[in-house]
Amino acid sequence: MENASRKDSLPNVLVKNSWIVNEDNYFSRIDKFLRNVLKNVPLSAIYKLIRTGKVYLNERRVKEPSVKIEIGDRVEIRNEDLSKYTREYKEIKPVKMNLDIIFEDENIIAINKPAGVSVHPGKNVHKPSLIEGLKHYGTTKGFEPFLVHRLDKETSGVMIVAKSRQVAREISEMISSRDVEKNYVALVFGSPKSTTIDIPIDDQEAVTHIRPVRKFTTKLEGKDISLTLLDVNIETGRKHQIRKHLSMKGFPIVCDNDYGDFRLNRAFSKKYGLKRHFLHCKEMAFDFHGKHYRFEAPLSQDLKVVLKLLEAEGD
Repeated sequence: MENASRKDSLPNVLVKNSWIVNEDNYFSRIDKFLRNVLKNVPLSAIYKLIRTGKVYLNERRVKEPSVKIEIGDRVEIRNEDLSKYTREYKEIKPVKMNLDIIFEDENIIAINKPAGVSVHPGKNVHKPSLIEGLKHYGTTKGFEPFLVHRLDKETSGVMIVAKSRQVAREISEMISSRDVEKNYVALVFGSPKSTTIDIPIDDQEAVTHIRPVRKFTTKLEGKDISLTLLDVNIETGRKHQIRKHLSMKGFPIVCDNDYGDFRLNRAFSKKYGLKRHFLHCKEMAFDFHGKHYRFEAPLSQDLKVVLKLLEAEGD
């Protein structure tokens, strides 16, 4: 068996199911590395490969997605036919797009993402994605954009984009280390109290803090329905974390048809005109290279209208 200490002597070539970490493909965590090199493999399958012990780092089995890697390391997947995965992956092409830029300096761009726009190209997505618009903007400004986190297609609000691969690595590491503050606004059915939800998602730790801001009552399908506006802070960033956690606790986000009550959502949408789930990233903050960054994005107009109508009913 090859010893991990001999990693520097490994040839810098790509072989079947085996990669040498270099400057171009480096990410600090093994899950992020695999997500980058296995673009045709679904994320759920990548995490399953790790969980079932099919991923090796320098000849040693890895079972935790957060394991750190270094340039020169060898990553290998054993006993798995990767050709069976056919996740659609579209090459990112520049597309001119109006971007709502909150802030920009030599390292990062912060934008207010609108609802209805996917962050990345995907299956059955025909509308240009945000990264395609950023790529076009980058070509005019002389930089390449790199995503460091994502928002669901129908979620609006603050998104941070790195202007170089190195900055993306550093900020991604900060997010993984929970050194980035992420605050959201959500409107949910029911009357939750301030609490912390720490139910694992896809066998990974997930932590969500919620705090009620305002309560409303409306009538849907002839019944009195309680609603609560929440401040939400997340320590982790699992896929659909806020939406899943709130639904698990019995307080689904208004108009979230994936995790909520379809009939109730339809009645709410008809009454208030809301065409997407009520979730918005209002603020992100972090320290980077000696500077403190704090970005805020106001609620989009469709969410403001809903709150005004609910407030008017309560008067």
